[in-house]
Amino acid sequence: MVTDDGWRIRALGGDDLATMRALNRVFARAFEDEASYRPAPGDDWLRRVLARPEVIVLVAEAEGMVIGGLVAYDLPKLEQARSEIYLYDLAVDAAHRRRGVARALIAALQRIAADRDAWVIFVQADPGDDPAIRLYSSLGAREDVLHFDIPPRPAD
Repeated sequence: MVTDDGWRIRALGGDDLATMRALNRVFARAFEDEASYRPAPGDDWLRRVLARPEVIVLVAEAEGMVIGGLVAYDLPKLEQARSEIYLYDLAVDAAHRRRGVARALIAALQRIAADRDAWVIFVQADPGDDPAIRLYSSLGAREDVLHFDIPPRPAD
């Protein structure tokens, strides 16, 4: 899909290592979290994860540059024969914000979710991230939930 603004959205696969690295740089800048993106994963890891069908990575590109993207996960459920899509990361480079890039990325994810017969797409936003909260509120129903990080613990 190429927009009137000259950028396009495409899905990444197992061979899109350089593009995934460019998207991770966009994420690091947008989230102001360079430390989480160092050291970068190796080629084998990226290739293996990008090739998994439940991993959805979409990028927006303009003039050969990654200007934004998202990472989502297709989570199969067991209570019914359906899945949910978890939109985990979404960012647009600062110079390209407020031009519809994030909405177009989400619209592309909505089409993928529909093709996969997913029940819902869900996403989290941090308190105080007003632009994200406004965007997501305009697209769906808001639920206020608590999020907990539980560390892995090996067997005794």
